Amino acid sequence: MQKGFSYVLFDLDGTLIQSEFGIIDSAVYALEKCGIAVEDRSTLKKFIGPPVYTSFTEFYGFDEARALQAVAWYREYYEREGVYAAPLYDGVRQMLTELKAAGKKLALVTSKPLEMAEVVLAHHGIRDFFMTVSAPDKKERFSIKEKLTAAALDALGVRDKRDAVMVGDRRFDMEGAKGASIAAIGVLYGYGSAEELLQAGAAALARTPGEVTALCTEGLAAGTAAAQTGDE
Repeated sequence: MQKGFSYVLFDLDGTLIQSEFGIIDSAVYALEKCGIAVEDRSTLKKFIGPPVYTSFTEFYGFDEARALQAVAWYREYYEREGVYAAPLYDGVRQMLTELKAAGKKLALVTSKPLEMAEVVLAHHGIRDFFMTVSAPDKKERFSIKEKLTAAALDALGVRDKRDAVMVGDRRFDMEGAKGASIAAIGVLYGYGSAEELLQAGAAALARTPGEVTALCTEGLAAGTAAAQTGDE
């Protein structure tokens, strides 16, 4: 099995930042504007991962017009307050620092609109770690992780896809990597379960950002046992 990767692509929400606070607050705001009271905020963690438009249509059955209005209200709150309520996970800055020091070329791949992704990166002072940011335009209703991942690979100039890996916390990240023909590492400190990540194609699992660093620099063998068993 290959040892290490030259190119490392990262998801944002649930992988680099603990985004539940701002996302849930924004979803509550939008739903209340739509006349829907939220009794259990924890149920809104399902908004973390998929595009916002998709969340409103799939989880609440909104038609196109209502979903678009809900997205507008969601973004109204998110852009004002929610975007700043998402701290970096402990160890993320060190992980990025060590990977860059090791000569890895990093990219960000996120379903969050590009404008907001750039705000988050600048807010935390980590923009310079990434050679490119692959994210949808604000006007796009849907964002397909496979296409975003492929765009990042092109921007990085990847020739041998065996030399690239995606790191994320949800099935969307694993599926995007698979669709783009690269390996994927699932992180267990985010919002997806080991079962979800493995079923979606994770080649290895990481419990901490430090383990992500090891898997990206030393190879996937260290994570093989966890990936096979789903051991958390």
